[in-house]
Amino acid sequence: MGTFFKTCDCSKPTRCPHPYTIRYRDALGTQREEGDYPTQDDAIERLNAIYSEKRKTAPSVAEARRELGGKTVKEYAESWLPRQRKMTDYSTVEHVGSYLNVHINPAMGSRKLNTVTPSVVEQFLDDLAANGVGTGHQVNIFRTLNSILRDAYAKGAMASDPVKGVQAPEYVRDKVAIPTLDYVKKALEVADEDLALEISLMVGCGLRNGEARAANLNNIVADDVYRVHEQIHSNLHRPAKLKHRKPGEFREVPLPRTVREAMERFEEKHGATKEGYLLRGPSGYYTEPMERRRVRNLFENLPAEEGVGMYSFRHYFASNALGKGIPITDVAEWMGHKSIEETYRTYRHLMPGSITKAARILDTGLWETI
Repeated sequence: MGTFFKTCDCSKPTRCPHPYTIRYRDALGTQREEGDYPTQDDAIERLNAIYSEKRKTAPSVAEARRELGGKTVKEYAESWLPRQRKMTDYSTVEHVGSYLNVHINPAMGSRKLNTVTPSVVEQFLDDLAANGVGTGHQVNIFRTLNSILRDAYAKGAMASDPVKGVQAPEYVRDKVAIPTLDYVKKALEVADEDLALEISLMVGCGLRNGEARAANLNNIVADDVYRVHEQIHSNLHRPAKLKHRKPGEFREVPLPRTVREAMERFEEKHGATKEGYLLRGPSGYYTEPMERRRVRNLFENLPAEEGVGMYSFRHYFASNALGKGIPITDVAEWMGHKSIEETYRTYRHLMPGSITKAARILDTGLWETI
């Protein structure tokens, strides 16, 4: 059934406080060890549970699991990726493929699934950090590896959870760089007309770059409401669904009068396509490579500010909204964040006086009551 023992060098191991370790053969015939059992009874109980599970497993099932466990991580990943039906976004599929080809397969691709243990995964993460991979990338790489290994574990390729107890990398976002109003005004003066309209939609409506590139008169559903339902994809160079949204989903954002008038002036001067798009190029759409050239020229003619880039104009929208007392829940919805936690992590520092302000407001309602 298996054995239990202690790995310490104490003269009376049965009385020392060190935990027990068990050794057994799993349903795949592989010898395993598990530790950290406080008492002898705990170790025996775990061995009995393992033995009972082995007896319930049919030989054909055990053989199928053994065969699956003999596959390499790379082989399993190749069959896993096409099954991710919810992974419909082109960028996501492309990024996951990059994580596999650049990081996971070179380090672990040839390793058999049934030999992957938490310590193997921990070593992989340590190597990522040692090789200078940023924590943001580490988080995404581990998320991909974790999904693959958990899927294999659920199908019986491993007898024990290969990522149990593994601490995931934690990405701590730097404070975002937010331009001043004077800087925004200067940028609008320096930018050419196409880029200026894109910046206006970012600072006024909180749109992402790709969403602003899809500027469309038909998206003005009311004098003060703009409907965002697509972006011009940076890789595909054509309309695509929104980030974190399914095809056909949209969000509606405030449309300041100044932004609406900027769109109307642009249309009067340059016209629009029959579909209503304002920004366009040879392909019919205003693409990321076109934007990139204009952005380079823009920042060459602006005062240098540490950390400020094109995406900072979207940050200005959040800063302006939160600074005017607009609830963070509304800001999160308008910006299209996946969850309010993302908004809070990114812009929490813009509300340093919220607790003090709340205490003052609450005190007013409690005066002479307590």
